[in-house]
Amino acid sequence: MDTKDTLYRLFSEFPPVTTEQWEEKIIEDLQGADYDRNLVWKTAEGISVKPYYRTEHIRNLAQMGSTPGHYPFVRGVKTKDNSWDIRQCVDISNIMEANHIAINALANGATALSLDVSEVESATDLENLLRNIPHASTDIHFFGSRNYPTLLNLLEEVCRNNSLDLKQFCGSFDFDPISHVLLYGDFYHSESTDFDQAFDLIKVGGHLAPNLRFLSINGHHFHNSGANIVQELAFALASGSDYLALLVQKGLSADKITPHMGFILSSGSNYFMEIAKFRAVRMLWARIAEQYNPAHGGSLMAHIQAITSNWNKTVYDPYVNILRSTTETMAAAIGGVDSITVNPFDAPFKEADDFSRRIARNQQILLREESYLDKVIDPAAGSYYIEQLTAKIATHTWDLFVKVEQLGGMTEAVKKGFVQDEVDRNAGQRRQDVANRRLVLLGTNQYPNPEEQMLEKIQEELFDQEEKPSGVTIYKTLKLERAADGFEDLRLATEIFVEAGNKQPTVFLFTLGNLAMHKAREGFSSGFFGCAGYQVIDNTGFNTVKEGVKVALRLQPSIIVICSSDEEYVEIVPAICQQLKAAGSQAIIALAGYPKDHIEAYKKAGVDDFIHIRSNLQDALAGFHKKLGITDERVAQ
Repeated sequence: MDTKDTLYRLFSEFPPVTTEQWEEKIIEDLQGADYDRNLVWKTAEGISVKPYYRTEHIRNLAQMGSTPGHYPFVRGVKTKDNSWDIRQCVDISNIMEANHIAINALANGATALSLDVSEVESATDLENLLRNIPHASTDIHFFGSRNYPTLLNLLEEVCRNNSLDLKQFCGSFDFDPISHVLLYGDFYHSESTDFDQAFDLIKVGGHLAPNLRFLSINGHHFHNSGANIVQELAFALASGSDYLALLVQKGLSADKITPHMGFILSSGSNYFMEIAKFRAVRMLWARIAEQYNPAHGGSLMAHIQAITSNWNKTVYDPYVNILRSTTETMAAAIGGVDSITVNPFDAPFKEADDFSRRIARNQQILLREESYLDKVIDPAAGSYYIEQLTAKIATHTWDLFVKVEQLGGMTEAVKKGFVQDEVDRNAGQRRQDVANRRLVLLGTNQYPNPEEQMLEKIQEELFDQEEKPSGVTIYKTLKLERAADGFEDLRLATEIFVEAGNKQPTVFLFTLGNLAMHKAREGFSSGFFGCAGYQVIDNTGFNTVKEGVKVALRLQPSIIVICSSDEEYVEIVPAICQQLKAAGSQAIIALAGYPKDHIEAYKKAGVDDFIHIRSNLQDALAGFHKKLGITDERVAQ
């Protein structure tokens, strides 16, 4: 008896349920509530995600039936396993120190490196940087060079002087003229010179070092500037398409070009969407590259390096960053990328040290050696949900890609500011979501640790120096930032205010009346003001207004928050305000909640502000800062 017969016998007693029957039952259970509003998730990319999927939803998807290692590579470029390179980023420009860190990383589990070559000025410098690194078995990504053709010449000289074979070198150069414009407002040299260098690197370098990728497409910069998944992919693919079209125009074939190109993409926190993203980008790139009629199927494969997100990482409660980057690493691994870089958890506020680099490295080692994520190729294949996400991301990405092409390609779209404006628009919405706590950053805009002090741990020069353009800019630039920046500025301003000799702002919770309501509003208020680093004075609940006023006057807090039920506010709010004002209290009086029918009356009674679930938390805390005189130029800048 075959498997199909066995399954039939097992489930024959259970009649099949059609989608129509499911839908009827759902609508019945909703009891008149709007189906789309309550059950359909609308992602930041504009993708509508249903509450469930069935076989029929994936039956006609274009990618179904494909196999690993075969066109359109949605299921990956590998055929034997799901291995990836564990890439350690050595973000140190000091040559001898960087070499020491690199050797240690390789001895402790890393299989690839990213090396800063900004201080490499001679073959001797490069030789010292690469000393004792097994170049034939270690994929090395070189970044930070002022001139990549010169770097190739130095690499050739190092090999010649040390009897090494340059053809054995594996890795990549971070040469990306379009990203340079987006970050710094201009090309490395000029548009024509930069693209001439791209041509020379691939034509000459492709012969000298066939295992090096000379063009990198830094899609992660879009993500870390606030772009959504579709924008990151569309703009990365448009960049790759520009490079490919230009180099073919100059006389190179697609077979000579694409093996020397690589995509560097972010891995963000939207777990299933990120898995689908990596599957979708391979499929789309294959379809772009095939338009140039390469002779070899391998020329259609996208090489993908994933880097964990900077956008969602925080200064406060930094160990949460480890949890964030672990799920991001899992998404990249399951998505089938070629190499992964995990940024150290303390990167938002200091240079990484041995401990944080080790943790970043071990996150990948654990997922590979203990969770066996390297054993199964594309384990997400066939998942109704992920297959649907893959197809929808691909469709939306293609639509935006076509729009960029209609503007004349990525280079022209960047020069016109279209790309930057699109990313800025999305980033603004994401920042608003963080400010309103629709997007939660644990420890930052929700559930803060009130005892945590980070001011002394921050390396100020690193904190102030995001990758911002310097000098005169010709074109609009992206703004590399983190979602937590606004909240962290507020909290650091509080720490600086206290460090200057001022009293830490205190918030007195005036709890009274209905136990359930005052407890709920007490918890809300504690988290609300904890996000600004204020000290919160909690209370178990007062029996009378007079009792609470007496304690408040004795403690002399900066802010008094009245916490009770809306019904009880009618009586107690005027009484509390009157007694406090009569006693000469200078405290700011806030009310937990927003009883809209009584707002004006409570303001007249003496309430200065209202805090509630619909408050823009970031703006509200900035307002309290202003009232308390908390400002600091270092944060404001």
